Amino acid sequence: MFTGLIEEVGKVVQLDRTGSAARLTVAATFPGDAVQLGDSIAINGVCLTVVSQGGGSFTFDVSPETLERTAFRGFKPGTPVNLERALRLSDRLGGHIVTGHVDCVATVAERREQSGNTVLSFRLPRDTARYVVAKGSVTVDGISLTVNAVTGDGFSVNVIPHTTVSTTLQFRKPGDEVNIETDILGKYVERLLVGQKGAGTGLTLELLAKNGFL
Repeated sequence: MFTGLIEEVGKVVQLDRTGSAARLTVAATFPGDAVQLGDSIAINGVCLTVVSQGGGSFTFDVSPETLERTAFRGFKPGTPVNLERALRLSDRLGGHIVTGHVDCVATVAERREQSGNTVLSFRLPRDTARYVVAKGSVTVDGISLTVNAVTGDGFSVNVIPHTTVSTTLQFRKPGDEVNIETDILGKYVERLLVGQKGAGTGLTLELLAKNGFL
């Protein structure tokens, strides 16, 4: 479990393909005693397990499912990546609850500067877009962000300068692919309410009110 607050930006050392799977090595400045074998680290929002470490780098096994569903396919040596170690129960939850399980890959549609902030717009599949709500939380490449506005197949966020320069968002431009994890609470609510409704796929105001959400 993670919070979406990035600890540092590391760099891809190599991504070695082994059939449909891969082994990923990332350079990072975490102290050697701060990460143990078997620990979980989110790489651009994807929860991976440390299988070896040394010389200022950490190595992870990447499953075929992860390669297929994330933007890892575009990794090259030197690619910057967001890093966050797993949440401890004693930590402050400064962002929101992030599982490290990516829902889809989105594309940067627009980038513009506004009053010193960076406004980024993204396009994503409609079946995932329904879980993104205005003023709700969304994870972009592992970064916890607040949604500004929502369209039929996309959304926009306003990023403060500190977040921009402290993450890979400083490098993002139109056409880039990013990993998206929507707020898990919305998916659980939908699953529970659709189960009550039967074969339907949408949430109604009546069902929300009946279950105490309105």
